[in-house]
Amino acid sequence: MKFKVSPVILLFVMLFFAVTGILCSKRHDVKSGPVDEGRQNMEAGKQNEEHVTTVAIITRRLREGKTYDDFRKAWYHTTGFGVKGKDYTGSSNRMFTLLNVFDPREIIVLGFATTTLEQLEDALKIEVKFRGENPMDKVIEPEIGRKFCALISEDDFSAAGKIPYKPASVAGKETNLAKFYENLQAIKELYAAAAKKRDAISEERKRKNN
Repeated sequence: MKFKVSPVILLFVMLFFAVTGILCSKRHDVKSGPVDEGRQNMEAGKQNEEHVTTVAIITRRLREGKTYDDFRKAWYHTTGFGVKGKDYTGSSNRMFTLLNVFDPREIIVLGFATTTLEQLEDALKIEVKFRGENPMDKVIEPEIGRKFCALISEDDFSAAGKIPYKPASVAGKETNLAKFYENLQAIKELYAAAAKKRDAISEERKRKNN
């Protein structure tokens, strides 16, 4: 017995596959079109955006009777410096806390941040906000030493014997000195703006406490 296919059903099947093929083709075109290429270029730009490494050197002194543990509990950052949606490869923020061997009440924190300039600006805003909401006045003396620097070179002198001279470089990449000094001015302006906000918050807190 032969099975006969209705011409109507056959026509419907042919139309179904024709429409599906068109839609698939359009989806493919969208994925490989200008919009997707633009998105890919944006992502590539994020990955290639230049990083700068800054170092904050903050010196504080414990109040009489206070300990490093008191300091750590007051200082510890319970809010991170990562900026959601701006996760560029290679960005980081690390802090090293040191005690003066001749005066253990003196605490120095070295903050190393490798960021884009945009990330640095956002991180400074986070720092100012967090520290303004979590003051350390009860633990440390009022005078605070602050130095903000930009890394221009890192050098490894671990090898024995003579070491040949090499130009300034960071992470194995030679430092573009012209670009470094251009960034240095931008970094200076970012830190100055953050310091102004920090001081305003501090003065307002003192005014309320008096």
